Amino acid sequence: MDREQAKDIVKGYLEDYLRNKGINTRKLFTCLNPDHPDKHPSMGYDRERQRCKCFSCGASYDIFDLIGMDYGLRDNKDIFNKAYELYNITIDSPRQAVQHTAPKKEAPQAEGYMDYYQKTQEARKKPAAQEYLKKRGISEAVAAKYWLGYEQNYKTFNVDEEGKNTPAIWRALIIPTDKSSYVARNIDPPKGPAKKNRYRKKGASLLFNRKGLYKSDKPVFVVEGELDALSIIEAGGQAVALGSTSNYTQLLRLAEKRKPEQPLILALDADPEGRKAEDELAEGLTALQVSFYRHSFTAKDANEALLLDRESFIAEVRAAERAQEAEREATEEAVKEEYLKTSAAYHLQEFLDGIADSVNTPVISTGFKNLDSILDGGLYEGLYILGAISSLGKTTLALQLADNLAKAGQDVLIFSLEMARSELMAKSISRLTYLLADKKTDAKTTRGITAGARYEKYSKTEQALINKAIGKYMDYVQHIYIHEGIGDIGINKVKDIVQQHISITGNRPIVIIDYLQILAPYDMRASDKQNTDKAVLELKRLSRDNKIPVLGISSFNRESYRDNGGTNKGKVSMTDFKESGALEYSADVLMGLEFGGAGSKEYSEKEEKRKDPREIRLVVLKNRNGRAWVTAGFKYYPLFNYYQEDEGDFVTDDGEGEDIFKSIRKTTGK
Repeated sequence: MDREQAKDIVKGYLEDYLRNKGINTRKLFTCLNPDHPDKHPSMGYDRERQRCKCFSCGASYDIFDLIGMDYGLRDNKDIFNKAYELYNITIDSPRQAVQHTAPKKEAPQAEGYMDYYQKTQEARKKPAAQEYLKKRGISEAVAAKYWLGYEQNYKTFNVDEEGKNTPAIWRALIIPTDKSSYVARNIDPPKGPAKKNRYRKKGASLLFNRKGLYKSDKPVFVVEGELDALSIIEAGGQAVALGSTSNYTQLLRLAEKRKPEQPLILALDADPEGRKAEDELAEGLTALQVSFYRHSFTAKDANEALLLDRESFIAEVRAAERAQEAEREATEEAVKEEYLKTSAAYHLQEFLDGIADSVNTPVISTGFKNLDSILDGGLYEGLYILGAISSLGKTTLALQLADNLAKAGQDVLIFSLEMARSELMAKSISRLTYLLADKKTDAKTTRGITAGARYEKYSKTEQALINKAIGKYMDYVQHIYIHEGIGDIGINKVKDIVQQHISITGNRPIVIIDYLQILAPYDMRASDKQNTDKAVLELKRLSRDNKIPVLGISSFNRESYRDNGGTNKGKVSMTDFKESGALEYSADVLMGLEFGGAGSKEYSEKEEKRKDPREIRLVVLKNRNGRAWVTAGFKYYPLFNYYQEDEGDFVTDDGEGEDIFKSIRKTTGK
C-alpha cells in the first residue's frame, strides 16, 4: 500500500475517531476548535467530505488535523506516522512488499472474486471445513446457499502484542459479502491479540446479506457477525450482519435510499461496544422513520445462543419475529385509546374539577388597578407579550409589576438578558426613594444608588431615605429571582430553571423575559425570526405545562422607530410585532406602549420625550379571553423608574373615551 492509498483509508476512519471521543456524529457537537468557547453545539460531521465543520466559527478539520491537535504534533510526517500507527497500516517500501498485501495470485478486486469463490466452495468439502461448520452449527444447505468457502493456506499477517505485523497462514472460512468483497475467518484459535487475528476483509467492508433487507416476508434481524446472521438463517429467520459495529452507518445509508419493507430487529452483541452501536443505529432509524424494535438473545450473540440450545434458539427467533406483530396490535390499541381521550366527554369531569380547584387559585393581581381591570382581574395562566419602542420604559413597567407581585408573596423569575442584576435592583430602590421621599428632590436615580462615591456627599436625610428604601425592598425581595446573561440564556435553559425553581421551592413562579429577541438562538443556522418564533412557541408551552403566567418583553420592528409617528403618528399596532408571526398568533395577551400624544396631528416623539413625567398609554391589542383595544393611562417618571396609574377608569381605544366601568354599572346596576 502506498502513502496516498493509506491516507485515503485513514480519512475514512474519521467517524470512528470522533465516536471514540464520545461524540455523536448524527447531531451537532461542541466545536473542537480550542479557541472557540462553543456554548451552543455548532460543529457537524460531513460524511461525504470526511470532515467536521463548525457553523459558528468556520473551523474545518479532517482526521489528520484532529490527530495533530490531540497528540500535540505539528510536522505532517509525524502526524501521518501517528495515524498509520493508530490504524495498524504499513506503507510499502520500494524494495519490500507490505506484509499484509493481498497475494498476487488472487483475482484483482476490480474483476471480482467469483472464480476464487468457486474454488473455495469446492474446498469446503474438506474435513477441516466441515468440522468447523458443524462446530458453529451451520448446515451444508445454508453454507451452499451463501457461497461459504474454505482455504487451507490463506496468506495474511498476524498482529503481535506490540502491534507489529508478521506473515501468517490461516485455515480460513471464506464468507462472501459481494462478488468483489469477502471476509476470511480464522478457524483456528487466534494467536496474539484475538480480535485482530480472527478475520480479514477483502475489498469494501460491506454488509453480509444486505439484499435480505429487501427480499424478506418477515422482520429482518440486524446483528454484528456473519456467523450470527447465518445462525438466525439456520433457525428459519432472515438476518443482515454489519461485520463491524462501525458499519451501522452503512445500514443507515441503505435505509435512507430505500426503506426496508419489513421491520428490523436490532440484536447486536451484548457488550458495551455492541450496545453503543445499537443505540446509534436506533437513533438513526428513528430519524429515517424506519420501523424497528430490539431483541436481546439469551447468550452474548446469536451464534452462541444457537450452540447452547438449538431448539430453544429456533423458538426464540420465531417469538422475536412475532413480537413486532404483538407490539403493533398493542400500539394500535393504545393509539385508539389515546384518540378517544380527546373527546369532550372524557375530559368533562376534569373540566368540572378544574372549576372547583380554581376557587383556591385566584387570579394574580398586577398591583395596577386599571391594568387588572383590563385583564379581567389580573394575570392568569398564559403568555403575555409587552412591546414598545425605546424610551417608553418596557423594562421599568415589567420590573415594577414584578415588585408588586413579590410584595403580595408571589415568586417572580426575571431573565434579564440585557441589564445586570445590580442595575435592576438599583432601579427598584430608586423607585422606592421617590415613593418614600417627603421632598421628591431627595429621591435618587439608578446611578445615584449604585455610585458609592456619591454617598459621602449626600445629606443625612438623603442617606436615611436610601436606607429606608432598602429596608422596604428587603421586605419582599426574597420572592424575586434574577437570572442575568447576555447570549448564554436560551429557551431550554429558561425551562430548566423554572423546573428547578418549582422543585426546590415548591412554588410556581411568574416568569418575565427581558427581552425575547436576545434569547440565545435555539438553532445557530436558523434566522433571527425563526429563533424568535421558536422561543415564543416554547414560552407558550412553558406557560401551559406549568400553569403559570409568562410575560415576554419584545422590541418592535424597525419601521416602528419613526419620529412624528410616520403614517400612524406613533400609534401602536399589530404590525409593530410583524418580525415574529408567532408573537401575534401564540400570545394570549398582546400589549403595546405608546406616548400619550400618539395619534394627534401635532404628535412629536421628541416633544413627548421632553415631558416629565411622560404620558404613556398601554394598549391591549389582543386578548384571547377578554376585550381587546382597551387602554390604560400612566405617568412615567424615567429618572426614578416609576410608573403611576392615571386617575379614573380605563377607556376603549376608539377615540371616544368610553367609560367601561360606568357602562357596566349602568347595565348591571352594580
